[in-house]
Amino acid sequence: MFKNLKIKTTKPNGALIVVATFYKFTKYTHMALEIIREQLRTKCIASGIKGTLLLAPEGINGTISGTRSEVDTALDIIRNLPGCYDMEHKETLSYVLPFQKMKVRLKTEIVRMGVPGIDPNYNVGTYVEPEEWNTLISEPNTITIDTRNNYEVAIGTFKGSINPKTETFREFPQWVKTNISALKKQKIAMFCTGGIRCEKATSYLKELGFKKVYHLKGGILKYLETIPTKESLWKGECFVFDDRVSINHDLDVDNYKWCPIYDDPSLNNKICSSSNHIENI
Repeated sequence: MFKNLKIKTTKPNGALIVVATFYKFTKYTHMALEIIREQLRTKCIASGIKGTLLLAPEGINGTISGTRSEVDTALDIIRNLPGCYDMEHKETLSYVLPFQKMKVRLKTEIVRMGVPGIDPNYNVGTYVEPEEWNTLISEPNTITIDTRNNYEVAIGTFKGSINPKTETFREFPQWVKTNISALKKQKIAMFCTGGIRCEKATSYLKELGFKKVYHLKGGILKYLETIPTKESLWKGECFVFDDRVSINHDLDVDNYKWCPIYDDPSLNNKICSSSNHIENI
């Protein structure tokens, strides 16, 4: 995943780095996407921003990094795109550069599930604020599901949650049909890193006829930002899709690096080998 494993420690001027994560489901034509891609790439590079933006007919998904002013400028540019005026974002601060380049890519989906017709703007689960999440997932009749991939779940997740053990999000629909299709009247609570996968996951379950579907608003990142460690039901670290690899409950870079041998997280400051590979932790 991460071809460049050399992590620089600060911006050239020594400023603390702001990392902003966001997504927005909105409709774009293919012609509009081509224009938007070139505009975003030009403006973001000119502003000094680094990160990755994904564009698709269903909207925009991305993580960007830079100084406070650079990130604010980029977010203003993105919110001026059609349908993005009310886009929310999550922030963390970093002493390392999480990205080395600025990439703007066109995709078929901003998060690939592979199920045509799923539209979170039309049909989606009930949003649960971070402050209410602990109560929901602690109820004995709630089934809590981690919608992330297996290597993400392995380094951290919520206490008592189910790991579907998927390698990609495209496997999630089949897992639902195989494992929980008979639980349509059960209360289902789902979560993911920033919220985007849960938007599609809850929309998918609603389309299948599930009645009580909930998801963590803002995802794990918002929960870690909001809930004090002593009150937290989160266990371990949170995988992030940049050169930091994982962050702890204080949103600081933590104990993992990317293993090019196994192509997933490995304990930091150790040689990437079977002795410290994630499957053996």
